[in-house]
Amino acid sequence: MAKAAWRLNTAKVWKEEAEAQKARADRLQDDMDEIKERLSRIEDENKRLIELLTALDPASIRRI
Repeated sequence: MAKAAWRLNTAKVWKEEAEAQKARADRLQDDMDEIKERLSRIEDENKRLIELLTALDPASIRRI
């Protein structure tokens, strides 16, 4: 009986740990998605700024 209770308790602990790990993984994935979106916006803005700089002074792009 004690061994069965120990197994049940161990299974419960492992299940709770798996759920906690899944929640952490989901949060990390959300953070990664946000970082990717931010990076994409920064890259788009950089392209736009380079286009503006090139239009204003094409020689200045060589200095970058």
